[in-house]
Amino acid sequence: MKKDFGVKPYLFPMPTYMIGTYNEDDTVDVMMMAWGGICAEDMVALNLEADHKTVANIKARGAFTLAIPGMDTLKESDFLGIATSNKMADKFERTGLHAVKSERVDAPVIEEYPVTLECTVERMEDEPYGLRVLGKIVNVLADEKVLDEKGKIDVSKIHAFVFDQMQNGYYAIGEKVGQAWNSGAGLMNK
Repeated sequence: MKKDFGVKPYLFPMPTYMIGTYNEDDTVDVMMMAWGGICAEDMVALNLEADHKTVANIKARGAFTLAIPGMDTLKESDFLGIATSNKMADKFERTGLHAVKSERVDAPVIEEYPVTLECTVERMEDEPYGLRVLGKIVNVLADEKVLDEKGKIDVSKIHAFVFDQMQNGYYAIGEKVGQAWNSGAGLMNK
């Protein structure tokens, strides 16, 4: 028997991505987002409320970074999703995190986040459901501590966490349980 919940945004997992931008005074603004992700080989889509300070910054600078936080920054990352720069000018400073300017886009790279996508704004679309920001990935940065012996990003070393829209929880991820385009290949011969 299944229970009917009506219309809810109930998919699991939801990502926990950190959007980095600069304010008009060149201070760092970072916010957590869960509604968005990869939409093409070199593109990301962010679904945001238009009144976020981050949105104003993206419009003004034409760029942003999108980072994957690790569990070691869960408290700070969650805070960056709770607090708004519209009301708290020192939001980023309160976290104790550190930022450097991206060499490729007009946005900050947060040093504690192990993987960061540097993006330029391709298009901003006002939709009935909110604002969609399409960003072009111009580079990916990864901390050496999350690389394997071949120099590739090892997801298990990121110690990422995901969001649960159903009960508002965070869950650790990272255990590899199969190989894409291989685990189900045996069913092709039936």
